[in-house]
Amino acid sequence: MSDLDVDVVVIGAGPVGENVAGRAQQQGLSAAVVEDRLVGGECSYYACIPSKALLRPVDLLAAAQRMPGVEAGPIDVAKVLERRDQFAAPDDSGQADWLSGAGITLLRGRGRLTGERAVEVTHHDGTTTSVGARYVVVATGSVPAAPPVDGLDTVNAWTNQEATQVKEIPASLLILGGGVVGVEMATVYQRLGAQVTLVQHGDRLLPTTEPEAGRRVQAALEADGVDVRLSTSMTAVRRDGPDVVATLGDGSEVRGAELLVAAGRRPATSDIGLDTVGLEPGTRLAADDATTVLGDWLYAVGDASTGAQLTHMGKYQARICGDVIVARSRGQELGGRYSHHATTAEHTAVPQVIFTDPQVASVGHTEASAGRAGLSVRTVSYEIGNVAGAALQADGYDGVATLVVDTDRGVIVGATFIGQDVADMVHAATIAVVGEVPLERLWHAVPSFPTMSEVWLRLLETYGL
Repeated sequence: MSDLDVDVVVIGAGPVGENVAGRAQQQGLSAAVVEDRLVGGECSYYACIPSKALLRPVDLLAAAQRMPGVEAGPIDVAKVLERRDQFAAPDDSGQADWLSGAGITLLRGRGRLTGERAVEVTHHDGTTTSVGARYVVVATGSVPAAPPVDGLDTVNAWTNQEATQVKEIPASLLILGGGVVGVEMATVYQRLGAQVTLVQHGDRLLPTTEPEAGRRVQAALEADGVDVRLSTSMTAVRRDGPDVVATLGDGSEVRGAELLVAAGRRPATSDIGLDTVGLEPGTRLAADDATTVLGDWLYAVGDASTGAQLTHMGKYQARICGDVIVARSRGQELGGRYSHHATTAEHTAVPQVIFTDPQVASVGHTEASAGRAGLSVRTVSYEIGNVAGAALQADGYDGVATLVVDTDRGVIVGATFIGQDVADMVHAATIAVVGEVPLERLWHAVPSFPTMSEVWLRLLETYGL
């Protein structure tokens, strides 16, 4: 006998887990979520929300400095950090109250599978609760990866948690990793007064984006004063007085008051009892398009699964997971590719915005990934600064838009926008990709003048329409 029996138990109360439980509860199933740390998860307190709260002020200042006649004085760092705290102070009472108000049971503690349809929760006081459920969902997220650097465990290196919750800006900062976290935090810290050195083992920043994105972001960071070191790695780190000293692959050394490790993430599945159901601990759970891992009872969503490691995609998976569970609980057949029961966008239309300056907003394939997928594509690009709306947006506007077109079907399979204020431009491209809108039809989607969206017309003209 279990201490608690519910229809659905979700291990992990981040935004993804909350969405699964909410979706199921709203449709008549009983749900419980298990959380060992803060309800709301990494995104709310240490990632998406605080990082964007830090980035927005420095982004606005840079935009103002590109506009003659607008006074752009020095930034008030204390007020920036104070505003960050208004959005992302590590207090989960509000989100816990939401769960309670929605009728979802919150179990605070460490959740582990103990067998099929069974979870045990070890609470912070050492007591345990056994939970029996028809359906179990793993939504445990991910944790920062620690690369094999000698001495890394001796220097109190930062992860994204320390970087986004900092109480004061250090004089200098070393960053290991040129992915999204690395370049966003380089933007923040350099503009808030630190001298940043960024070390990237690859030959360009943002390696999964179109190459031009990495080039333009690197140029912007260097113009801000960031020391960008490509095609090298940190082989060892040590403390020398108050500073961290890092030895690079060529034997040279770089120094900073703090070291931020932004070298990727790994799934938080090492100690959740996967071995009790025949799965390998520490791995990403291979979920199918219905988010199912085993039989009709075990599911995985978010960073714990093999889907895209983005909060909005995790929440998309969560909505589908909840609907799949409800359908199965009612004995209903699952729908097809574009039903509420399939994570189709994971294969075709994953959108992402990187909030550097310039911003990088993309969806779907890059030219390289389309080639790897076996698609016959043609890529067209257009300088956004040549559009009247962009010239009005900022003097000397620097940006580019790129479309990846499947030439066999005449539809867009990927798009990338690079430049100031392009974040909200990507959703139009997302709709075009998901809807598989023919280019001939897009010709009749007339962009308003004078807006930056006029770049769509110029891209289609460049393609030959």
